[in-house]
Amino acid sequence: MNSRKLRTLAALVLLTGFAGYQALHLSKDAGQHARSHAATVPPVKPTHLGSLTFLPCTLRSPQGGDGLQAQCGSFEVPEDRAHPEGRKLRLNVAWLQASGGGKALPDPVFFLAGGPGQSAVQTYPGLDPVFAEVRKQRDVILVDQRGTGSSNLLSCDALMDDDDADSSPEAMQQQAAQCAQQLARKADLRFYTTTDAVADLDAVRRAIGAAQINLVGVSYGTRVAQQYAMRHPQATRSIVLDSVVPNTLGLGNIFARNLDDALALQFGVCSKQPACRAQLGDPRAELDTLLTTLRAKPVEVDYRDATSGEPAHGVLRPESVAGLVRMYAYMPLASSLLPKMIKEANAGHYENLMALTQMLYGEMKGAMAMGMQLSVTCSEDADSMMSRTEDAGTVLGNQMPVGMAAMCKVWPKGHMPADFHRALATPVPALVLEGEFDPVTPPRYGQEVVKTLPNGRLFILRGQGHNVIGAGCMPKLFAQFVEKADAKALDGRCLDTLAYAQPFINFNGPAP
Repeated sequence: MNSRKLRTLAALVLLTGFAGYQALHLSKDAGQHARSHAATVPPVKPTHLGSLTFLPCTLRSPQGGDGLQAQCGSFEVPEDRAHPEGRKLRLNVAWLQASGGGKALPDPVFFLAGGPGQSAVQTYPGLDPVFAEVRKQRDVILVDQRGTGSSNLLSCDALMDDDDADSSPEAMQQQAAQCAQQLARKADLRFYTTTDAVADLDAVRRAIGAAQINLVGVSYGTRVAQQYAMRHPQATRSIVLDSVVPNTLGLGNIFARNLDDALALQFGVCSKQPACRAQLGDPRAELDTLLTTLRAKPVEVDYRDATSGEPAHGVLRPESVAGLVRMYAYMPLASSLLPKMIKEANAGHYENLMALTQMLYGEMKGAMAMGMQLSVTCSEDADSMMSRTEDAGTVLGNQMPVGMAAMCKVWPKGHMPADFHRALATPVPALVLEGEFDPVTPPRYGQEVVKTLPNGRLFILRGQGHNVIGAGCMPKLFAQFVEKADAKALDGRCLDTLAYAQPFINFNGPAP
């Protein structure tokens, strides 16, 4: 495995989206498959929604099944709205028609993917069961945000495939400069920001003839939803903010402290159980020991490739372990494996951790449009990218903000409205969701956001991580909210049955 690649991913993947780490299992080719499928079926009569034209397509997930039947089309927008005569972009749009058999209600649901850099069309298939009740009455509209999926994808080999093991800020800056030069042939990178995406969404809304829409944002998608509700309040019927990023927040240096706080809670489940504590000790102390060992000298490891089953050889580095811990922390059920594997590694058995880091890289590669991510974060969050002394002893340290700041020095930056980081204050009904153990958008973010939402309500889901709309009875509450646009009327007692993921004390599972 190329450890340079994983270190780059650990530095660049900011918030992600649906089901956190689980989102990375979704097909990278779903959007392209949908378009090619529509082109190969026998000629059919197009379907129209407003002024947009659609053809039948199938959205697929690698989990299998028959695929998700949809209508696929595109919508042209100017790259730079100040110069509409210039380059045009074709936004990839999918339309999932209401399943109830009757005429759909006039206010569709727009799903906004995370990242920044994920494709809504590619991400949604794994999320469709959560929308089952909502879709009985309403259409769901998926728009690949400009720079993602099949909407002029800004993906760059220079950020992903360099075999040089140098992960210094200088090397990362050079890679960003190479990427920007490569992408300049197809895009003006200044015009791939959240503000540009919000204008695109409203253009699609008007094109399909919807007076109002309901927005469902996950992770970075919550920033898009808040910005849309701020700019187009009359067109916003309701918003769902799952794992919310406050408008007031810069993304530069939030990751190290939030991860350590989440690990304290997740590892604390083991520390409170006598059997787990006896078998695995203090998981955080064990992790610190492992990172110290690897920082002194990375370890060469023979392991079995988790995908192919074939023998492989690689170098396990501290950055690889930190990236693995961070991504697994998004899902406490997956994170429950880590204390056992870290304990094994400290006993000299590195094979399982090495196999996991290799598998994680393979699943993450291509899941994010890194060029689009840099256009967003460098334009909107550059001022918050700084090293902090209090983060020096954390799992992630200061590598992410320092590396991001170096890349942003050479990345073209777009315009950000003066009030971009103003808190969203609107009477629009809002359902705000947070996971108790979220390693990137902790519950205090949701508490901050609802302070200025008089018709908003926050649910903090026990023992959950990042992206929680599918947990327990939350899909039922989500459907009730979209139906009546009244978060305060929801009876959330059904969430009390959510349980904590129990740590594995051995490979047979948790303590009995």
